[in-house]
Amino acid sequence: MSASIWHSKPTVSFLNSLGKNNLGENLGIEFAEIGDDFLVATMPVDHRTKQPFGLLHGGANVALAETLGSVASLLVVNQELFIGVGVEINANHIKAVLSGKVRGVCTPLNISGKNHVWDIKIYNEAGELTCVSRFTCAIVPKSRFM
Repeated sequence: MSASIWHSKPTVSFLNSLGKNNLGENLGIEFAEIGDDFLVATMPVDHRTKQPFGLLHGGANVALAETLGSVASLLVVNQELFIGVGVEINANHIKAVLSGKVRGVCTPLNISGKNHVWDIKIYNEAGELTCVSRFTCAIVPKSRFM
């Protein structure tokens, strides 16, 4: 078994509390699992996350990916002193999703220094890859925003 990458490994309940009263709650994003080196969250494909043609909106995929990456960076650093802020994200939308839920899996590509890079893969309920995203997060002093 590998060592955990997390500075502190919280409960899934704590992770879900981070999404209250913000975009995560509005889109129905829910954290489902925290492993030693990955995070998993789900998002419904419904009226909140679809584009006008009835498909999952690409921007909703990106919001799920950035939520996963931002929270992952927060968990890697000392939360009392630092936060992560997004500086770049891209996404390749591979397969349309019409209904159900999607599941995002976030793993690190680089978590050293002041920039973290995360790989986020999004799957439909059949386990098919529907989106691949890469997210870069800058680690900054929390006091900068207080």
